[in-house]
Amino acid sequence: MRILHTMLRVGDLDRSIAFYTEVLGMRVLRRSDYPDGKFTNVFVGYQDEADEAVLELTYNWGVDKYELGSAYGHIALEVEDAYAACDQIRARGGRVVREAGPMKHGSTVIAFVEDPDGYKIELIQRNQ
Repeated sequence: MRILHTMLRVGDLDRSIAFYTEVLGMRVLRRSDYPDGKFTNVFVGYQDEADEAVLELTYNWGVDKYELGSAYGHIALEVEDAYAACDQIRARGGRVVREAGPMKHGSTVIAFVEDPDGYKIELIQRNQ
């Protein structure tokens, strides 16, 4: 078994695609429209689905906002340099909600950014 994807419901598909591709550097892997179900799925990631887990962005036509609930935590991405990643994300219009620095109860350098729908994404600096 392996993890294939994580699905996020998004309120504005174009805005979300722009965030994940232009701000975080992922690429669109595939897109499927389902007119009978009134939804669209777009899969984004850094590598092909056959090789790595990806994100499924689901847009339910006509729904522009979701309550994230108290159970959702975050998606984590490994980065070479969390400080530089924050600068790059901010320069591309992304929102950094926790600046890069050591985690509260340890030494791992982390940061958090937020996507257009409010989903948190943790950046974890690779150990050198």
